Amino acid sequence: MLFWEIFAIAGLIFLILEMLVPTVFFLNLAFAGFLTAILSLTVSDITTLILAFVVFSLLSIFLIRPMILRHKNTKENQTGIEGKYIGRVARVIEPVSRYKGAITIYDERWEARYEGDDEIPAGAEIRIVRNDSLIMYVEKL
Repeated sequence: MLFWEIFAIAGLIFLILEMLVPTVFFLNLAFAGFLTAILSLTVSDITTLILAFVVFSLLSIFLIRPMILRHKNTKENQTGIEGKYIGRVARVIEPVSRYKGAITIYDERWEARYEGDDEIPAGAEIRIVRNDSLIMYVEKL
C-alpha cells in the first residue's frame, strides 16, 4: 500500500484546516504529515510511520509553533491601521476638537478627534493614539 499518499492527503487536509481556522496549530500537523509522507518513501511499516507522525507533530508543536507565534505578533509585521498609523506623528490641517477636525498623514486626509477640552490648532503636530472606523483619535505632542 502507498502510505505516502495517506500522509500527504492528511497534510493537505490539515493545511486546509489551517486556512479555515488560522490558529497556527493545524500548520504543525500539516508539516508533520508532509514529513511523514517523505519518510514513508523509504519506510513501509505503518506502526513506524504513525509513531514518526506523532513525533514530528510534537516536535513541530513545541519547537516551531512558538517561533511562528513570536514572529507573527511583532509590531513590524502588523498591517492595516495598527501598523501603519497608530503611534505615528501627523499634522493637523483643520483644528481638531472633540467634535470635528482633520489631520494628514502619508498625504492622506483623515477625520480626527481630540478628547481634551481645548482645540488643537491647524499646523500642529500630533500623535495618533487609536482609531474608530474612519476617525483617528489624537493626542498633543
